[in-house]
Amino acid sequence: MMNLVAIVALATIVPALANAQRQPVDPKWLSVDAGAKTARFQLIAGLTGANGALNFNGFADGGLTLVIPVGWAVEMDFVNHDGMLPHSAMVVAATLPMQAAPSDPAIPRAFTVRLSEGLPPLGKDTIRFTADPAGDYFIVCGVPGHAAAGMWIRLQISGTAREPMMSATPPPR
Repeated sequence: MMNLVAIVALATIVPALANAQRQPVDPKWLSVDAGAKTARFQLIAGLTGANGALNFNGFADGGLTLVIPVGWAVEMDFVNHDGMLPHSAMVVAATLPMQAAPSDPAIPRAFTVRLSEGLPPLGKDTIRFTADPAGDYFIVCGVPGHAAAGMWIRLQISGTAREPMMSATPPPR
């Protein structure tokens, strides 16, 4: 009988956990000026309670991918929506397993201020950089332990994309 209760509990909990990662992608997070080749992305730390609020825009463990054409100007408007913890952001090389304390950004100027200590609740910063070179990257929280706990999304700088886009992506295995 106890095993049956455990199976029923798992059957209820596992789909709920899977659906928690399926956040909607809000098109308002990304605006594009094709003429100026500029992409503006709203990067929101702790938007939801998903992953204990260790998320960007409600996504954790690479569950959101931002694609930017190589050479475009990128402006990320960072805000810490988490009411409890400090957070920051930086672009690092796409390498797993995630480091407990990310080191240097992979792209010059692709990080917030107060990287390791984080910005307080409602803290804001704007990250400005040129999307170069082409490759796969992660946008991670620079506060020690946060990225390793799943606070990261994907950034792809593409030599073939014609315009910026974003999409939900399955977590890594």
